[in-house]
Amino acid sequence: MEQEPTSAQDRLAEVSLLALRLGLTAFGGPAAHIAMLRDEVVTRRKWISDAHFLDLLGATNLIPGPNSTEMVIHVGQVRAGWRGMIAAGFCFVLPAALIVLACAWAYVQFGALPAAEWLLYGIKPVIIAVVAQALWGLAKTAVKGWFLASVGGAVLLLYLLGVNELTLLFGGGFLVMLVRNLVRMPPGALGALLPLGTLTPLGLAQVVPVSLGQLFWSFLKIGAVLYGSGYVLLAFLRNEFVVRLGWLTNQQLLDAIAIGQFTPGPLFTSATFIGYLVAGLPGAVLATLGIFLPSFLFVAGVNPLIPVLRRSPWMGGFLDGVNVAALGLMAAVLWELGRAALVDWLTVLLALVAALLLFRFKLNSAWLVLGGGVVALLVRWLVPGWLG
Repeated sequence: MEQEPTSAQDRLAEVSLLALRLGLTAFGGPAAHIAMLRDEVVTRRKWISDAHFLDLLGATNLIPGPNSTEMVIHVGQVRAGWRGMIAAGFCFVLPAALIVLACAWAYVQFGALPAAEWLLYGIKPVIIAVVAQALWGLAKTAVKGWFLASVGGAVLLLYLLGVNELTLLFGGGFLVMLVRNLVRMPPGALGALLPLGTLTPLGLAQVVPVSLGQLFWSFLKIGAVLYGSGYVLLAFLRNEFVVRLGWLTNQQLLDAIAIGQFTPGPLFTSATFIGYLVAGLPGAVLATLGIFLPSFLFVAGVNPLIPVLRRSPWMGGFLDGVNVAALGLMAAVLWELGRAALVDWLTVLLALVAALLLFRFKLNSAWLVLGGGVVALLVRWLVPGWLG
């Protein structure tokens, strides 16, 4: 049940402060960010119910852009209206953008990335526990019987076999919608439109003169059409800035993605890094604005429609299908993160302790993330050769 409202000013302040704190502590990618957001707004503050959170998550998965940022924007709009929407998105992105900007400056000055692997060593196992707790809590709400459970399980398996995640999301939604509404369908009405991607020939790299307008347009275009994981973002960025414009080398692009992964907040802040490399501080500002602006517009358009969609038998079934498909994808991400993070007995122990503190004692996930970083600091200090 949603918490009794406070004054509009108080709501705006609490949304802004929460988004700012998440922007400083949300390591681990979109699944981890969404898990931490759920812990704050559903479990602790009770601003929205699990069912409402799931509907927001389902809608977010259907629009382009960075999912965790769009979820924070959704929650800001639900809690504090259009001002909350803007404040939540801005405060979530700002810390990561500033940290990435500092890394970009150091990269340009010293020609190398700051050493960050040791920090992720302690944070990643904690993230595994955070995502597992969120997945368990959301599954109890989303999985309404064996049919939805089987759809979620099928999505998990197909994703691990390499099927495109957007295909799985829309496929899960359409499947549940059609099965639930077979009796309402006139004869011969079966059929669904599948999303079709466009292929752009890569060709040879040509160096195009750097332009702030072109930089902004390139990132605006990517933010408006990009679905999928960081690997998909990498493909889009490479096609635009390495192949088409010739503004970056492959190594610079990989370093930009690495910085986005090493820092808290959304991976899309890799745009800040690239903008700074290409055109200094103005480039960093315009690149960040360009890639995130579509998310605010999409959420503003979609958020008011969610209750209407939920009341429709057709779209309600579609949302239920998308929700369990999203959980299947989340479970697949958890598996992949686990394989990368649990590399020795200490990381396994960190994940188990974090899971115990989350499931049994409901400890705030932000403190656990910081605790993982402290463990990494201690390991680096006490056993210098541990991390290589």
